Amino acid sequence: MAETTTIQVSRQARDHLAQVAKERGITLGQLIEELAAQQRTVEQIAERLAADRQVVRDVIGVDISDEEFDQAPDVLGNIYLIAAEKVRAARGAAA
Repeated sequence: MAETTTIQVSRQARDHLAQVAKERGITLGQLIEELAAQQRTVEQIAERLAADRQVVRDVIGVDISDEEFDQAPDVLGNIYLIAAEKVRAARGAAA
């Protein structure tokens, strides 16, 4: 069995998390474990970013520097903006 510890939070936070856990059919400890597993450290984020950039380099076959990545436009963000505008336009046309 894994070693356990005690953490201190406000009663309001404890009660809220206990309710969330109850609704999901798990214990409060299990909920905290799930929440902790979802949080990434700075090091883990940096490792993921480096791996993702390497995949892009491998797929397009061009060695792009990290500086070039940092200066590149936010392509995914732009796609979301375009998609959102199309949805708004479609809703406006349907009204």
